[in-house]
Amino acid sequence: MRDILFPFQDTALSELHEKISKAHLMWSERDPQVISFSSPTGSGKTIIMTTLFEEILYGSADSIGEPDSVFIWLSDSPELNEQTRLKIESKSDKIRVRDLMTIDSTFNAEYFEGGCIYFLNTQKLGSDKLLTGMSDKRQFSIWETLTNTAKRNPKQFYVVIDEAHRGTFTSVQAENKAQSIMQKFIKGSKSDGLCVMPLVIGVTATPQRFENLIAGTVSTVQKVIVPPEQVRESGLLKDSILIHYPDIQLSADMTMFKGALEDWRKKCAHWKAYCEHQGDQEKMVNPILVVQVEDGSERESTQTDLGACVDLLEETLGRKLQPGEVVHTFNDRGNVKVRNIEIQKIEASLIEEDNKVMFVFFKMNLSTGWDCPRAETMMSFRSAQDYTYIAQLLGRMIRTPLARRISSYAELNSVRLFLPYFDKDTVKKVVEALRDSEAAIPAEIGTNREIVTLGRCLAYSDVFEAMDNLITYRIDSSRKQAPLKLLIQLSRALTMDGIELGAQKAIKNAVLLKMNEEIARIKDSGDFEPRAAAMTGFALGTLTFDYGDNAYSFDEMSQTIAVSEFDISRHFEQAGKLLGEGLHKEYWIRNSTRNHIDVKIEVIVLTSDTDSIERLNAYAEREFITLYENHKRSISRLNEARKNIYERLINASAQPISVPWELPHSIDFSVPADSSNFEQHLYCSEDGTFQTSLNSWESGVIAEELKNGAVCWLRNLDRKKWSLEIPYEISGVSTPMFPDLVIVRADAHGYIFDILEPHDPSRKDNYPKAVGLAKFAEKHWDKFGRIQLIRLKKGVDGREHFYRLDMGKTTVRNKVRGIISNEELDRIFDTDSVRED
Repeated sequence: MRDILFPFQDTALSELHEKISKAHLMWSERDPQVISFSSPTGSGKTIIMTTLFEEILYGSADSIGEPDSVFIWLSDSPELNEQTRLKIESKSDKIRVRDLMTIDSTFNAEYFEGGCIYFLNTQKLGSDKLLTGMSDKRQFSIWETLTNTAKRNPKQFYVVIDEAHRGTFTSVQAENKAQSIMQKFIKGSKSDGLCVMPLVIGVTATPQRFENLIAGTVSTVQKVIVPPEQVRESGLLKDSILIHYPDIQLSADMTMFKGALEDWRKKCAHWKAYCEHQGDQEKMVNPILVVQVEDGSERESTQTDLGACVDLLEETLGRKLQPGEVVHTFNDRGNVKVRNIEIQKIEASLIEEDNKVMFVFFKMNLSTGWDCPRAETMMSFRSAQDYTYIAQLLGRMIRTPLARRISSYAELNSVRLFLPYFDKDTVKKVVEALRDSEAAIPAEIGTNREIVTLGRCLAYSDVFEAMDNLITYRIDSSRKQAPLKLLIQLSRALTMDGIELGAQKAIKNAVLLKMNEEIARIKDSGDFEPRAAAMTGFALGTLTFDYGDNAYSFDEMSQTIAVSEFDISRHFEQAGKLLGEGLHKEYWIRNSTRNHIDVKIEVIVLTSDTDSIERLNAYAEREFITLYENHKRSISRLNEARKNIYERLINASAQPISVPWELPHSIDFSVPADSSNFEQHLYCSEDGTFQTSLNSWESGVIAEELKNGAVCWLRNLDRKKWSLEIPYEISGVSTPMFPDLVIVRADAHGYIFDILEPHDPSRKDNYPKAVGLAKFAEKHWDKFGRIQLIRLKKGVDGREHFYRLDMGKTTVRNKVRGIISNEELDRIFDTDSVRED
């Protein structure tokens, strides 16, 4: 696989393998199996399935391949099948192009060929189609080929029903017909001679829809579900959708089209600067502007003035359009000539990979199944009644072009939509329809008045430069991974990036040495032989009934059955899954001069010993932290794509680990309706202003700090990739906190960065956050100035003042670290907090 899976994708892949293994154990002709794999639009379902195909065919570190396996990919559209085929071809580095076969009307075979993935669509399977019948040129109908293959090799035959793109037909009748054909694969069809398929995997965006498809079947159904929130956290999706609409009712479509073109032009400039800065010219992103036009008639392709559009395109480019730069997807037209420019027709599936394409005109045929992450700006000339369709299209445009979030430029993490014929109320309908769609939508959706992009304030350039020694944490809610696996992956990454060339070999040797030590410890304890004996043989007792004595007798050791080599190998593979990263095979290879069964049993016994596994994981966790800490500065100098790999590993660690805190060149910022202007903020809009909504405590602390000479400040938002994040514990579970304010002061030695958290004392999380701040200050006191928990309360003068508990002071944090209640924190506030007004 050319791509590294995200944790949620890796989890889904593991669950699919588990469900397939379970399905194969349970399968019989009377008990066919169905797996429902539901994952929202934008989650990379095809990537997960491609990896699954690879691992089934070619094996993995944890399993042996089955190269004769056959896969049928069934959808209701030839265009979607072609798109899937192209994606598998581009993403897999093992599956050969010749093994990706599209079934056409000439297909004729008794069996499907092993090792291949076949693409079939329902439109070729009607009763009047060539594939389903017999003729002089066809000895086997497609139904016979399916049945023959299913019966010859039921546990190596997989039918994948792509339900993720339902709704591609323009009529209810056509869709019902497609669903009826799909159900034949699940229920069988005696009239066609088609048996029930032994294993069907339904790939769907919504589990309810697939459940409707399999309703009334006798199949055993198992489910694999990807939560939408995990997709949002991964960086696969854009962070925000910004919608532009006119302030007043007037004919302003070309004015807004010009605005869309200006946004597209800026995106082009930002992507070029970003890719050049990263030194990644091969992955240069060329953004696409998609333009939705009105319907036409027999005489004209569209009522929208394409000539005026082309004029504006050329005005923006400052030159004439070249062939292939502007295309269309109109179903009822071939190439269209406008202003002496030939606008070529293109299939939707080919747009993404054609780097020449910059502008796409379309009507209503891009929303379903279309996949083009380069499409980052959209203009619609259609009326407000098409809001549902526009929302569906946006659901296809929210994927990130590089399959990761761009940390340094907020502009590259957003989709912009321009709607000249919409008003405030109809824009709300678009947002509501988007939230009801199948896509895992971004957390932020709003108008350009509600979400703004802020850049670094040029007056504070030296402040940003002085932040290179600051740190933050990243507490991820995704599934934590085993320390052994993380350690091996980290060492591999360090070796690949040339940071420590011997890291992978050294770490693997060290882990294998630890495995040897643990096995030796089990042997020395005397526990090894009984456990090994249990692995290699077991006793069969005999129960005898004596008619004469009218009594039973039981012989416990009447017979001993040896465990087969096959079962030992199966237990060995299961042990390998527990260790991860192929460590079981590595141990086996390192001990190849010994009896291979003995070596396998050692690994099985090792993984069944809870204490040994805990010690191995504890060792791996310590080594992981040490290895990262030793190299984190070198890692921070890598390009963003590689840093992203390390970030995933850090986030998957059970123990929070500090990382360098890097603020981006620009950020997205929500502007509530009750916002006010504030001075001296680190980020500002193009006109130099900064607006936000602060509560009275926050605004009061800011006023006090600026009065006392603060240089500038940052409003630290919750759960942004750029936010300052500090871990604290609730019931033993690490949770992130986001202190409200970062204040920048200056002294003779340079800039000082303070962390201030005005916090309501009535909240239950009050003392755990105080403990978290104290522990953070203990570790990182040298990097920050004041680290304060702040309360507003009355002083001896009867007036309210801000009282500050500063964890930067050793005496204060020592007291706070040991508290277990809010009452204890209240007492410390009474004795140790100070005023600074």
